[in-house]
Amino acid sequence: MKISTTRDQLLKPLTYIGSVVERRQTLPILANAHLRLDGDTLTLTGTDLEVEVIAVARGVAGQAGETTVAARKLLDICRALPDGADLLLAEEGERATIQSGRSRFTLQTLPPGDFPRIETEAWDQELALPQGELKALLDRTAFSMAQQDVRYYLNGLLLELTGRTLRAVATDGHRLAKSELNLAEPVAQNRQIIVPRKAVMELARLLSDSEEPIQILINPNHLRVAMGDFTFTSKLIDGRYPDYEKVIPAGTTVSLSLPHKDFHDTLSRAAILTNDKFRGVRLNIANGTLAATAHNPEQEEASDEMAVEYDGEELEIGFNVTYLMEAVNALAGDVVEFSVKDQNSSCVLRRPGDQSTLYLVMPMRL
Repeated sequence: MKISTTRDQLLKPLTYIGSVVERRQTLPILANAHLRLDGDTLTLTGTDLEVEVIAVARGVAGQAGETTVAARKLLDICRALPDGADLLLAEEGERATIQSGRSRFTLQTLPPGDFPRIETEAWDQELALPQGELKALLDRTAFSMAQQDVRYYLNGLLLELTGRTLRAVATDGHRLAKSELNLAEPVAQNRQIIVPRKAVMELARLLSDSEEPIQILINPNHLRVAMGDFTFTSKLIDGRYPDYEKVIPAGTTVSLSLPHKDFHDTLSRAAILTNDKFRGVRLNIANGTLAATAHNPEQEEASDEMAVEYDGEELEIGFNVTYLMEAVNALAGDVVEFSVKDQNSSCVLRRPGDQSTLYLVMPMRL
């Protein structure tokens, strides 16, 4: 196998597959990228057995064939070469040589026949939407997913198809993010799938803000997203997601419209002296003022306040300040609506008048 291309032609598809491939693998071949040249089309594949990314480079010259080489090393080589540099990759036995100008590299190869693929069944559901809409949906919710929770179904993102709606929900048991978008066509069947955390993060990285359409394919065990020169496939988490609607408060007694920047800045200043482990901040709402205070084990204290339109009963409630700030950051616009029932209830954050996206943060005892 021989490949004659440029550094720039190879860099983009390598970047697509690079972060899927882990440096330390139980199977050595999983650290490799599979390269196949057919005609003038070079197909690169990376996988960790849970997620698979296939990227294509077109207009590549050379001799047809296939091989596998260390994905991260090949990516690092391409990054280190100057822009527009010509690159020649040739397989020689169990080695692959890469030449560009006066630079020469030799990498070990492994048999392409041993490279594993994610085997999928027939797809039973398909939909299309602009990739920017899916990326925005993931960005609005993914940060609330759990990490390494024993409740394995929380280590992922729920995607729910209902009628003309695609809804994403993420929770780690202490906070919840929910957002939805409208589809051009109603779905053939309602369903719920749980996409693993790594797959969600990789997909959000691969997608751009463009209006270019993507195709989404679903079956009981897999999700595939296809667009242009890359195809993304992930296994799904087999489990039942909790009924998230039950934890969203039905009514609230305190509802504040807060300037987005002022609220975020007040929280960030109080956060400086929170306990590094629990990140607790106490909010006191009374007499037209919202005050945020924090303490740490060194007996240090931070306090900040902002003016609000409120003349009800005084309310004091504690939250994890990181959870509050991440929710505020995810809300676009100049105003944040902050609603809470009492000191033992979760708060709800959303944009005024926007029912499509909300964030819920459970209270803390401080």
